[in-house]
Amino acid sequence: MTARNSLWRERLTSPLTWHFAGFAVLVVAVIVLGTRLALDWSATSSHATDALSGKQVELKALQLRTAPLRGLDKRVVLTRDEIRDFYAKRIPVDYSLIAEQVGNLAVKSGVRLSRMQYTQGVAGRDLSEISLDAGVTGEYPQIMRFINSLERDKTFFVIRAMEFVGQQGGVVILRLRVSTWLRPENMPSGLPPTGPVGNPPSKGDGEGQQP
Repeated sequence: MTARNSLWRERLTSPLTWHFAGFAVLVVAVIVLGTRLALDWSATSSHATDALSGKQVELKALQLRTAPLRGLDKRVVLTRDEIRDFYAKRIPVDYSLIAEQVGNLAVKSGVRLSRMQYTQGVAGRDLSEISLDAGVTGEYPQIMRFINSLERDKTFFVIRAMEFVGQQGGVVILRLRVSTWLRPENMPSGLPPTGPVGNPPSKGDGEGQQP
């Protein structure tokens, strides 16, 4: 018994034994730390992946929201050019040109105009509407050619109203209201205001007569 105890004491006091014991403790510590590090890395990696996915979704949503704004500056310039071109080509530069152009179309179509009267609509910042009320007399094909020529004319005309007045044989009589626009500086003064469709200005209003 004494010899066995002596053997154990020798082993416990042996440096080799303590080296093995220290090595075993170190191995266990490394395993524990490695396991903890692996768990922490997995959690961190999962969180980073989720965060990255969220940022990618936000970026895609932002791209979709801003897509209509791409090239907006170029479209604005193009729109301004188109507006200037429209004004230059289709808006009369003078009040007298309206009566002149409408009269030319009437002659070409074979109709006769009477009681031509002008009224002024609400003034806008860039353009103001001016309306022409007139009696139109002619055969049905002639009147249709006149109306079609107004709608297709280079000057911008809009048919506001047509009212059947009567018919004598093959001759039809209409009351027509057509509108166009002028720049505010070209708008004549003293015109009566435009009334509701179907209510032409007074026939005796001299200020609204054709110039």
